Amino acid sequence: MTSINYIDTPEQLAELCVAIAKQPWLALDTEFLREKTYYPKFCLLQIATPDWAVCVDPIALPNLDDLFTAIYNPAIIKVFHSCRQDLEIFYQITGKLPAPIFDTQVAAPLLGYQDNPGYAMLVSSLLNINLSKAHTRADWSKRPLSPAELEYAADDVIYLCQIYKIMVQKLTELGRIDWLTNDFNELSNPEHYHVNPEKAWLKIKGKNKLTGKQLSIIQTLSNWREHTAQQENRPKSWLLRDELLFDLAKLQPESLGELAKIRAINERTVSRHGKEICRLITEAKDRPPLPLNENGRPAKKTQQQEAILDILTALVRIRAEENALNPNILATRKDLEVLLFNEGDEDCPLLHGWRYSMAGQELVGLLKGELMLGIEADQLAIIAK
Repeated sequence: MTSINYIDTPEQLAELCVAIAKQPWLALDTEFLREKTYYPKFCLLQIATPDWAVCVDPIALPNLDDLFTAIYNPAIIKVFHSCRQDLEIFYQITGKLPAPIFDTQVAAPLLGYQDNPGYAMLVSSLLNINLSKAHTRADWSKRPLSPAELEYAADDVIYLCQIYKIMVQKLTELGRIDWLTNDFNELSNPEHYHVNPEKAWLKIKGKNKLTGKQLSIIQTLSNWREHTAQQENRPKSWLLRDELLFDLAKLQPESLGELAKIRAINERTVSRHGKEICRLITEAKDRPPLPLNENGRPAKKTQQQEAILDILTALVRIRAEENALNPNILATRKDLEVLLFNEGDEDCPLLHGWRYSMAGQELVGLLKGELMLGIEADQLAIIAK
């Protein structure tokens, strides 16, 4: 059993930095709280190698500059599982992102697992170990942390070390280890961790049902809500929930009295921000909305469009079978719709990483008429025109 050291003094931290410098790779994870803040409150950093594991206390050690310098060493591979939230904390603290990255959640589909598998599932599948859920809802900001809590937190990196070694071996044997290079490089792209308030409205579900003044109001208030939540470091739902944004867009109050009558709004928001909200609504009503971009997908597809999707699906099945993958791991029908109706959509997984190399590039070629599907020796084949 790996012993767990708790790092909460500058002397211990200095020794840890020396130890990190000797490693070719590290398993990393964080514990944080976000229920009452916009930005995650960093509470614990877990680090492990095959030989040791530590839990670093960022509350007791507010200056972690030397530690991050050691971790960010480009000669050291940083191993995570589902790293986006961990990297958000790193970016928030340091203003930059570590590289190179290996994310076991991203790599798992190339070994036959479903998209975005959970850590506990991988531990169970690869190591035959069932992780405890006893401290899932622990308050990681309280001190002291119990030995059981520290053990629970450290398990997230101790077993990650074992998973990483197994995955690297299997991916290397399959000749797939290099397929993930672009996916992992993309994880260190700062654009993923910088929230632009002006684009916040794009994440609101149901916005496509609004037009004109209502959509303009949603866009304006979403921008204000994100910006204000960032400034005050409060959850944006504490200011205005998404449902309330729709109520405001439909009712369009322009005075404090009208605003206060809306059932879902709380008195604190009316008192602190009511005048500003009413002003924004009034201005938004006279301003044309930004155009909706629902990936250009029609509400109902024509028979021709369905047939094209069938052809794209056939190519996906061919390439998936060749690589012993479930076709849905390579591309879902929804992924193909995004590609068909808005080829330049940056969120389309077929335009990035190993999926682009395996099938995306050929799918784009089909859509552009540069390739075609044919039958050769009783088998479907991709043929260059």
